Amino acid sequence: MLNFILVDFKGGATFLNMDRLPHTSAVITNLAGELQLVDRMQDAINGEVIRRQELLRESGYASVFDYEKARAAGANLAPFPTLLVIVDEFSELLASKPEFVELFVTIGRVGRSLGMHLLLASQRLDESRIHKVEGHLSYRIALRTFSSMESRGVIGVGSAYELPSQPGNGYLKIDTTNLVRFKAAYVSGPCPEAPPDSDSDSATAGSGTAGTAVDVAAFGLDQQVPPPRATHATPGALAPTEHTAGAPATGLGDGEAPDSLLDVLLARLDGAGPPARQVWLPPLGAPPSLDDLLPGIVPDADHGMLAREFRAAGMLRAPVGVVDKPHEQSRDLLIADLSGSSGHVGVAGAPQTGKSALLRTLILSLALTHTPREVQFYCLDFGGGLASTAGLPHVGSVATRMDRDRVVRTVEELSQLMELRERRFAELGLESMAAYRGKRDSGEISDPYGDVFLVIDGWGILRQDFEAQESKIADLLARGLSFGVHVIGAAVRWSDFRARVRDLMGTRLELRLGDPMESDAGNRKATTVPNVPGRGLTKSGQHFLTALPRLDGLGDTEDLTTATKNAVAEIDMFWRGTRAPDVRMLPARLPAARLPVPDGDMRMCLGWDEQRLEPVLHDFARSPHLLVFGDGETGKTNLLHLVARAITGRYQPAEARIMLGDPDRGLHQAVPPEYRSGYAVDAEALGVLSTQAVNSLVPRLPGADITPERLERRDWWSGPRLFVLIDDYDLFTTGGSAGGPLAPLVRLLGNSTHIGLRLVIARSTSGAARAMMDPLLRRLWELGSPALLLSYPKEEGKFLGEAKPRLLPPGRAQFVTRRDVKLIQTGFVPPK
Repeated sequence: MLNFILVDFKGGATFLNMDRLPHTSAVITNLAGELQLVDRMQDAINGEVIRRQELLRESGYASVFDYEKARAAGANLAPFPTLLVIVDEFSELLASKPEFVELFVTIGRVGRSLGMHLLLASQRLDESRIHKVEGHLSYRIALRTFSSMESRGVIGVGSAYELPSQPGNGYLKIDTTNLVRFKAAYVSGPCPEAPPDSDSDSATAGSGTAGTAVDVAAFGLDQQVPPPRATHATPGALAPTEHTAGAPATGLGDGEAPDSLLDVLLARLDGAGPPARQVWLPPLGAPPSLDDLLPGIVPDADHGMLAREFRAAGMLRAPVGVVDKPHEQSRDLLIADLSGSSGHVGVAGAPQTGKSALLRTLILSLALTHTPREVQFYCLDFGGGLASTAGLPHVGSVATRMDRDRVVRTVEELSQLMELRERRFAELGLESMAAYRGKRDSGEISDPYGDVFLVIDGWGILRQDFEAQESKIADLLARGLSFGVHVIGAAVRWSDFRARVRDLMGTRLELRLGDPMESDAGNRKATTVPNVPGRGLTKSGQHFLTALPRLDGLGDTEDLTTATKNAVAEIDMFWRGTRAPDVRMLPARLPAARLPVPDGDMRMCLGWDEQRLEPVLHDFARSPHLLVFGDGETGKTNLLHLVARAITGRYQPAEARIMLGDPDRGLHQAVPPEYRSGYAVDAEALGVLSTQAVNSLVPRLPGADITPERLERRDWWSGPRLFVLIDDYDLFTTGGSAGGPLAPLVRLLGNSTHIGLRLVIARSTSGAARAMMDPLLRRLWELGSPALLLSYPKEEGKFLGEAKPRLLPPGRAQFVTRRDVKLIQTGFVPPK
């Protein structure tokens, strides 16, 4: 018949222990310390108003009066209890949250028809704050006031100011004419002893003394009032148990403080009857562990550990936390549904707000609802929070910021996967990823990948250090969902995601932000998110709490990394099938024997490229020259060995000759004697060789009589091609004459293709920017000759195109052309 919502804006002692009453629907206290709970309370009570309206509408009755009348007549209707909303310190509440008055107005306007009533209490009355609701207040109570003006503000006269100072004296204003003075009953004192049995009908309760008749005159009341109810226990819920007449109602021993009357009443009513509907659920507190959200996790020999009950809800749906819905008076699972257009996920939150933990929870949740054949994860861990997932059979790779090669290869691998599937879709006439999954599951398509997730923890670092990869990831976001490629990114702020990227992230999870102005849910709601890891807002503005990535049922965050590793190890233990494919990497050493021998007259394979792990070819017919730069012991001499190996393997001595400049004698064994046209170890000897070479090549220069057709055939001269291989070119030019020992060849470089001249120049990167002023090197770069930049420090700066200084393993080089820069692993020629 009656329910309470008890609200105490300050302190919380007013309604202490009253949550034990079965009548209590909500006890909401200490709101002054957590103002965000005020909005939550407003949502909860507004939700109760709407719930009651919907209940009446569904039952077909206009008001609770009609409803209860029909129920009393025997209609099969659920109880519709009256709800009394009692708010202590409401003036303080309105001072902090002025908009809350609209809730009071709503209850005042529609509350009577819904069985909802207000009781507002405050030390001082600020009429300016309650003027909107004043017309809905039927009664006013004034205890002793601080001034006659306050008394007149409450009851219209100054009488309350003149009341005795003893607590409990007051006036009740019923209407404009009736004013009743009263003495309030006292329930906080010791519980009186139960009176002896008596047949007397007179009331026996007074101001704290049992068995004393109520003295109306003592209260100063002139009109007749009904006697107050006896304080001794009555039959029913308050019937005394094992008490004899005259014994203390509390059953306390000597020296113990007696319980108050309120305590005794609460104890007697505790559990007496069905509890009231809970309008107010406790705020989100301790985070749940993931196994709390995924019941029924059962190991299976064929499918590993799967939460079968949840898996039945559909593919690519995973719970990651709990959503607070005070308006609906409920809590729901926070589910990431990645099966459709919301397949990309964006997470934003200030530092230490739980972004990495949320990503781990999402990975584990998907892993517990899908097999490693169905989903795979490839992680770019720039925040240091994803390393604990590395042992999961669903995880193909975890790359850190320091592992630049793996980062690049991970992005390239997924880009190639998307391109491959795009071609397959066109070949097979498929229109959706669901159809592709069906053909893959039936064995019609062989593909080791299922739905693939690229997980990036630290999007700001991606933009700062991997700009080229960010543009490729943006392409994955734009086209990936159609081909089963998903992107999950976490950043410190939403602005770390470029606008075109953020718009493609259909699932957005917002933790507490450093700047609430960036919030998707609005500045006002963002300020209500507490500074607690894992707390955040959904796109619709509902509060959520992230589950912890652990499977032991605990809510502790101190050992979270260890708990995640234990969960990963447990999942891995029960999986016996194939694991997620690893990211293919460039080998640290690539034997030259593994390089293909390309077709064509002047083509050779330098190594494999990083992007596609495919051979990188150099065509001497199109680009007759090649530059090689690098620090010591980085692979310059090995590269010249590789070129010499390709020449001697492709041509006979009569078809090609090699002129060597080799001050350190590193190429002495690379070229057989029959192929040598000269071997120099100092600048003077190299100058002589270059002059001789020019003398033999000048007659090959095409004259004016050579037609374009003959120029293509090169039939006006005969003899071997000349390859000039120079190692440590910087040692030949130090202290030499202007132009260096190869200066005579400079004038022939523009016609190299027509006269069979090829240069491969290797030098140190020390002073390379200045060295590019050398006439030979400058001319080679002007002619568009490609260059291989092996490892060198950043102090040397950029000196060739857009290539930046990089420290690389031996044999790893940047292949620089006028068009682009790509990383390759050059072939390794073992020493003879």
